[in-house]
Amino acid sequence: MPSVSETYIENRERVQPDDVNNYGSAHGGNVVKWMDEVGAMSAMRLAGDTCVTARINSLNFERPIPRGDICVVESYAYATGETSVRVRLRAYRESPRTGEREQTTDSYFVFVAVDDEMNPTTVPELTVEGERCRELQEAALAGERQD
Repeated sequence: MPSVSETYIENRERVQPDDVNNYGSAHGGNVVKWMDEVGAMSAMRLAGDTCVTARINSLNFERPIPRGDICVVESYAYATGETSVRVRLRAYRESPRTGEREQTTDSYFVFVAVDDEMNPTTVPELTVEGERCRELQEAALAGERQD
């Protein structure tokens, strides 16, 4: 059974001119796409199967990510259903020169594991081993309840 920390993924995208809106910051649709891709990776690490997006429970854009900065996407699975995986996602803007980071986006996605015929398939239980796993899961559950 996979643990919360085994599903943890952090990915980076440099915000290029083709990624920005009229205001010179990352287009929200691009940020959601990057989050969806990384979230699916976390879900697949848990499920061991292909996972597709079933739902976005909430999506809060708190501040922009300027062109030239890095969009860091943090993702991990924190709960499961019979065929579903709940994933916590956060995006940050990061300065490429200093590494200074600031959270920009917060979200909770639900993915469903599917077989080769695209039928839902069961997922293993998620284990919570150690303090880091417990902290990540508790933070996700607490944030989910606030939305």
